Amino acid sequence: MAKKFLKTVLTNGKSIIDYLLTIIDYYHSYPKTLNTLKEALKKRTKLFAYNCVKLTELLPNTYLANHIKGQLIRCSTSVAANYRATCLAQSKPSFVAKISIVIEEVDESNFWLEFALDENLIEKVKIESLLRESSELTAIFVASRKTANKK
Repeated sequence: MAKKFLKTVLTNGKSIIDYLLTIIDYYHSYPKTLNTLKEALKKRTKLFAYNCVKLTELLPNTYLANHIKGQLIRCSTSVAANYRATCLAQSKPSFVAKISIVIEEVDESNFWLEFALDENLIEKVKIESLLRESSELTAIFVASRKTANKK
């Protein structure tokens, strides 16, 4: 198997050194420390908030849509703001309390996104990436809270 791999690598015009350097570059670019993970999640939650705000501009100008716009803007921006506060928690109980607020807000964002879709206020293709992101963020923060509670 190793011979087949080497033959493939060498016939593709790359040397073993090039291949190993690619692996090393990937390894070094992968977030390894808690600080880089925190920063990545700060950026990710801020981008989530930004994209939710931009999505609200696509909703119609009706009473229901305007209510959803306000709620979605409030809770999605709260995800980013409260996650930043979580990063500054002074104790484990404070961290758990703050991350719990983040979980509630991202779950509420998911609710309003689903509600807008259920009410046919927006096409699924325009909202599915935000639905996926809110679900992923919820899973990340729930796992983080579980880890903190174990320690």
